[in-house]
Amino acid sequence: MSTITMPPVWFRLPPGFHHISPEDRASVDFVADALGSPDARQQLSQIMDKLDELTHHDVVHTSVGLHPGESDGLCTSLFSLTGYLSPYSDPRLGVARTALAIAGSTLWNSSACRFIDLPSQQPCAMVAGSIKLPEPKQEVFQARVSMQHPADPYLLILDLTSAATNHADAYTDIIEAVAHTVSFIDPTPTHADGPNTSRILEVLL
Repeated sequence: MSTITMPPVWFRLPPGFHHISPEDRASVDFVADALGSPDARQQLSQIMDKLDELTHHDVVHTSVGLHPGESDGLCTSLFSLTGYLSPYSDPRLGVARTALAIAGSTLWNSSACRFIDLPSQQPCAMVAGSIKLPEPKQEVFQARVSMQHPADPYLLILDLTSAATNHADAYTDIIEAVAHTVSFIDPTPTHADGPNTSRILEVLL
């Protein structure tokens, strides 16, 4: 399980993204059985096993993106939100050093790093590019956004990963757009006697 207690944060994902967590394993198993394919069941089981592993790395939210691809195909992606206790007292320094550490990974085939101006004026940086895989001539696209939480010493990391590297520009636009929706104040007004809202609110536009 996650070793930290995340402070409240809200964000929006565009259409095509669907929240999925280890608690959804029973539903995924039901879908796998309905498909009647041993290969599909094995692949879906592997996905859920990986989601279980992510919870041990302070990943607090995961969503799968399903979008039309070329020749009637389907492009899939994985979005995740991770929270870390920041070792830096200066928010800008923390975000800058985190981005530099991400960009300095030896896994990148190529990457670009830049700062993002947010409406909240919180320090924010993005690293995007292609990552090499162990298999020859195979790679995935990944974009990672680092952002400081204003009320607590936490760094937020937004990740978007996809094997559809030909849509790198579109995925870069998506992760930047999501970063612009991040809010540290509940955007949904509630009555004083109303039900409590979730710590993380995913609103499909």
